[in-house]
Amino acid sequence: MTMMKAAVLTAPRRFELREVPRPRIGADEVLIRVIRTGICGTDLHMFHGHYAADDLPIIPGHEFCGIIEEAGANQRHLAPGRMVVADINIGCGHCYWCRRNEVLNCPGMAQLGITRDGAFAECVALPGRLVIPAPDDIAPEILALTEPVACVVRAARKAQVGIAQSVVVLGAGPVGNLHVQMMRLVGAAPIIVADLSAERCAMAFDAGADAAVSDPAQLKATVLELTGGRGADLVIESVGHPALYATAFDLIRKGGHVAFFGLTGADAAVPVPILRTILEENSLKGSVAGMGQDMHDALALLAHGRFRTDAFTTASYPLERIQEAFETLAERPADLKTQIVISQN
Repeated sequence: MTMMKAAVLTAPRRFELREVPRPRIGADEVLIRVIRTGICGTDLHMFHGHYAADDLPIIPGHEFCGIIEEAGANQRHLAPGRMVVADINIGCGHCYWCRRNEVLNCPGMAQLGITRDGAFAECVALPGRLVIPAPDDIAPEILALTEPVACVVRAARKAQVGIAQSVVVLGAGPVGNLHVQMMRLVGAAPIIVADLSAERCAMAFDAGADAAVSDPAQLKATVLELTGGRGADLVIESVGHPALYATAFDLIRKGGHVAFFGLTGADAAVPVPILRTILEENSLKGSVAGMGQDMHDALALLAHGRFRTDAFTTASYPLERIQEAFETLAERPADLKTQIVISQN
C-alpha cells in the first residue's frame, strides 16, 4: 500500500501529521498531487469545533490546486502532468436536486475537506467530471483562490445584482474583500464595507469599496447618506454573526434583499421582521459555495486578472507547520489568506 503525508484534524484545535494510505482511483476518477491549499473560514470553524465536529477525524482543505498524477481509464481528456483545480461538491448525480443542477442540496452530497478527506494532504482523488484544467501561465498561489472566488461568483449570481445597485458588505475579511471585488465587477454602486478592523477596511477600500466603515455607530448614517436616504438594495453578511444578520435587515431599503452567506452555529437564529418583510416585499437569499459553472467563471476571472490578489498570497506555511498556521490565524488574523504549501510544481 502506497502511503502519503496528510494533516489530520483529530480533535478541535489539534492537527496530527500522519502517514495515511494514498487514495486509489476508479475508472471515472483522477488522482491529483496537491501543490497549494488555502485555509478557509470554514476550515477555521472546523478547527475550533464549531462546524462538522461529528466528522472528525478528517483531513480538511478544499481551496486547492494540483497536478494530475493519474487518470482513470474513462478520463482520457485529463492527462497526467496537467495543472488543475476542482469543484469540491460531489453529488449523487441522479436525485431531484442534481438533475436541476442544485448539487449543493443533494441529500447524498459530499464536500472535499468538509465531509470527506481533503487537500491538506499530498494527494486527493475526485471524479474526473469535477476536475478543471488550468491555463499554463497562472501561478499556483493564484489558482488556489479559484474556489473562494467561485463562492462570491455564486453569491452575486444568486442575489441577481444589477448595474448601479447599492451594496453593503458586512465583514472585510478574505471573503468580504472578494465580495467587494465581485460587486465592483458586476457594476454595483455604491459599495459600502463594514468591519471593526480599520486595517481590513482600508484593504477593502483599496479593493474597490466606495466607503469603508469601522465604527458601527456610523454605519447606518453612511449607508443612508450614500443611497439617497433609501437604504441598500442588497446587504451581504459575510461574517456569520447573528447580530450582523439583524443589522442587515436594518440597512436594506424597501424592496431590498439580505444575502445570507456567513456560516453560523447550527442553532443560531435571527429575528426576521416579518410584517416589514411582507409589506416592503423584502427578500432573503442564501448562498453557501461555488459549484459547477461558478468554478469555471472564477478561473476565467482570475486568469484575466479581474481580481486583485496580492493581499491573498503573502502568507504560506509548509504542511509540517499547519498547526502553527491555524493557531496564528486564530489569534492574529493579519493576513487575508494563508496557504499551505504541500509540494512544488
